[in-house]
Amino acid sequence: MGMSDAQVRSAGEAWRRHGLGRHRADPVELVRQATLAASSHNTQPWRFALEPGGISILPDLSRRCPAVDPDDHHLYASLGCAAENLLVAAQAAGLDGGAAYDAAKDRVRVELEDATPVRTTLFEALARRQNSRCEYDGTPLNEAERRLLQQAGHGRGVSVLLLSGAQQKEQVAEYVAAGNTAQFGDAAWARELRSWVRFNAREAERLGDGLYGPVMGSPDVPRWLGVLFMRLAFSARAQNRKDIRHIRGSAAIAVLFSEADDKAHWVEAGRCYERLALQATALDLRTAFINQPVEVPALRPQFAAFLGIGPRRPDLVVRIGRGPEMPRSRRRAVEQVLA
Repeated sequence: MGMSDAQVRSAGEAWRRHGLGRHRADPVELVRQATLAASSHNTQPWRFALEPGGISILPDLSRRCPAVDPDDHHLYASLGCAAENLLVAAQAAGLDGGAAYDAAKDRVRVELEDATPVRTTLFEALARRQNSRCEYDGTPLNEAERRLLQQAGHGRGVSVLLLSGAQQKEQVAEYVAAGNTAQFGDAAWARELRSWVRFNAREAERLGDGLYGPVMGSPDVPRWLGVLFMRLAFSARAQNRKDIRHIRGSAAIAVLFSEADDKAHWVEAGRCYERLALQATALDLRTAFINQPVEVPALRPQFAAFLGIGPRRPDLVVRIGRGPEMPRSRRRAVEQVLA
């Protein structure tokens, strides 16, 4: 259960008494901005604890996706996305600090201290960033855009490759298609995906999470009709046609990869993705995940070999380009995510 309004106010007042943002920063607002971050299937698998000297982000394992994410890689990357949003918002509110995964307590601890407020272009992009599952116009990135995206996507033990050649995109499309074929053949994966699709606005508003149908280009329909459509017409062949067309129309494909395969690096990969996506948004570019090659265990080492990254783990795959804004997935109320 989430906290009551009175408990939220009490937590915020206690947080300020410890000397953080006594005059400027509202911790509840910082958490709200953190929840605008990306998460796999928009599961929002996080809880936030307001603590002396900062905020901790805890994994909400009740929101796991064991079919698509059996080792919880995406779940912990999502915590990193939220941590990056929180730090960007905190900086604008007059707080500075850093984030690190605490293995002993299985949390991402965000340390904060008072500082001069700095509103960056990434902060201005927080509310606009979205996973835009639409077709892009195919125009290339310029050198300044490439440089800024490269800088944003690098972190501690995490690097980013930007693939923009036609042949490179065709090879990525082949891996995505192979991933689709494997996933659509997995009944557990299909059931899990259906459980997170919100087929209409009423359902999306009531639950505040999941994949709102129009976000994926589907009409707003009753749940029974959406489920029937997915069972009858949602196929690997149709998805492959769509994904290949979308990849070909992208300006570039970004692949984030880590030096080590552990939770600390998964969190850092999430931070790097979120920073890259915010930078793309600030440049009026769109982004969308195409993670199939890293979600299917049998494909992942083959994909790493194609990338030439040796034993390093490819974490996240993202297409980037210019296109329209799309409908937005919902977020749960802050009271529901405070620990």
